[in-house]
Amino acid sequence: MSAEKFVGEVLGTMILILLGDGVVAGVLLAKSKAFASGWIVITMAWGMAVFAGIAVAGTFTGAHMNPAVTLAVFLDNQVKSTGAFGVDSLLGYWAGEMIGAMIGATLVFLHYYPHWAETEDPGLKLAVFSTGPAIRNMTWNLVSEIIGTFVLIFVGFSLGNATGVNSSIGGALGWGLLVLVIGLGLGGTTGYAINPARDLGPRIMHAVLPIAGKGSSDWEYSWIPVVGPLIGGALGWAVYYYGITEFVAKALGPK
Repeated sequence: MSAEKFVGEVLGTMILILLGDGVVAGVLLAKSKAFASGWIVITMAWGMAVFAGIAVAGTFTGAHMNPAVTLAVFLDNQVKSTGAFGVDSLLGYWAGEMIGAMIGATLVFLHYYPHWAETEDPGLKLAVFSTGPAIRNMTWNLVSEIIGTFVLIFVGFSLGNATGVNSSIGGALGWGLLVLVIGLGLGGTTGYAINPARDLGPRIMHAVLPIAGKGSSDWEYSWIPVVGPLIGGALGWAVYYYGITEFVAKALGPK
């Protein structure tokens, strides 16, 4: 993996988390002008954060910004035996995504610095950085993350670029709108992490940053938004590839 791709993935994911976690901070932290503006504001901003991240990194890396997307791209290349995206690329992208997410979360902490001390509820402070379930049931929380990420990958690949995120403006907007509708339609159960780096990187920063009045980082739950999206991403790719790509190839092939 080239240094250019690594840096691009770091910067794209950084922008994703800065704007995504940033809107959650604006809605949840005391004395913010966006305080209590609601779920629609959060889901809209997350969708546009995806668009912005792709705008930054798309030309250089394909702008995965999500280990589940990277896993799907890796599986796609292994099945097609192209050799274009091997284990070194998989691990390099994952590292860039985690580092970018941690930097983005740190910038959110700095941007909203005076508001942490003004906010009494430690649960709201954690919610800025990482997701949590509306009803805590590990089995069904895992199912929710699997389904949400399945939709992300299956529909995302169906947008027309089976090697990752389309770097065009139209492709970037398509992925942004996809994340928006996942948030609106499926996000009410777990907060739709659908991205291991998006949850784990900021959760680590919640644990290490000197956030006034913070509580637990809820490590007991932390595996759900990591394992669920990886499973959902693999399933989404498998259904796309074997259910659509292979089917269409056979249907349109020589008779």
